[in-house]
Amino acid sequence: MISFNKQNIFENEFNYIKDAYESNKVSGDGKYTKLCNKFMEERFHANKVMLTTSGTHSIEMAALLLDIKPGDEVILPSFTFVSTANAFALRGAKLVFCDIREDNLNIDEKKIESLITEKTKVIAPVHYAGVACEMDTIMELANKYNLYVVEDAAHAIGAKYKGKYLGTIGHIGCFSFHETKNYSMGEGGAILINDEKFVEEAEIVREKGTNRSKFFRGQVDKYTWVSIGSSYLPSDINAAILYSQFEHFDEINEKRIHIFKRYYEGLKALEDKGLLRLPIIDKDYEINGHLFYILLKDADTRDRLLKYMNNNGVNCTFHYIPLHTSDLSKELYGEFKLPITEDLSYRLMRLPIYYTLADEDIDYVLAKLYEFFGLNF
Repeated sequence: MISFNKQNIFENEFNYIKDAYESNKVSGDGKYTKLCNKFMEERFHANKVMLTTSGTHSIEMAALLLDIKPGDEVILPSFTFVSTANAFALRGAKLVFCDIREDNLNIDEKKIESLITEKTKVIAPVHYAGVACEMDTIMELANKYNLYVVEDAAHAIGAKYKGKYLGTIGHIGCFSFHETKNYSMGEGGAILINDEKFVEEAEIVREKGTNRSKFFRGQVDKYTWVSIGSSYLPSDINAAILYSQFEHFDEINEKRIHIFKRYYEGLKALEDKGLLRLPIIDKDYEINGHLFYILLKDADTRDRLLKYMNNNGVNCTFHYIPLHTSDLSKELYGEFKLPITEDLSYRLMRLPIYYTLADEDIDYVLAKLYEFFGLNF
């Protein structure tokens, strides 16, 4: 069976875990947490990076930092994982779902302005599949209407928009290091504070609402509860795993792009015959090979192909069920008409992609896709 995903494991993960234990500091903000933060700040030219317990929690932190209150409105795509929505819903925000673009499946920047009201506070673009949203337009809208931009870059670590790393363009960026991501600590994430005014408050929110970080820097003689917050610090054991992954950052990135290109080139003949559609990526965007999807002509073909691939030892999957179609969303926010989101989401299938996926496995996946359509690879 060719798995949909496999965890990256290199030689140093267990050595670093042992080192973390021997340092007698396995809770948050230990040696490896700081090393990971420093790596990301230097690599991405980010103002301030803090590891978190998940990508979900990084977005929750963003909602706290932006002081989201009941009645505030947040514009986001419906075609995303539920964490993007939950983080703001937990603060009582009204979610306003925007349709996506047909080419790259990202939020349609041309449809955002019509959704802005006097209650809008945040635009939350999601860089789907590690492909950039049209950030120039989104930032122009944010400046025009005095809004904040929170980039959900869970798919997008290492990817770029016009030379800038995704996650560093909006006021706040959020990464995920879940086991399915390019670089993993099992469960974990990071928040990138790109607006200097949020740095001090971010430390407080992340440390359960206390000024504990100032205490450890010797800036106060004792620490106390100063704001609303929660526990968003990952164990240094998890950070030790991630740091080992970061030591292979370019190697992982190059391999995933290699797999992406091999799929793309191998499936071009099927696209030319009108049997499926491949990802469309603007020349100004640098991808990170996070995922590879194909779009079939209809939901029935997608479902039959999914079953065929899994029956033939290739674990493929689909996502997402659009958030606005859920009963909960309809109950809380009413009906939304998002025809492109609904059409594409039910025709999309994802192929296996992970660092150790061998070329012969890729060829097998391609052969089975051709076989489904009655063709030879």
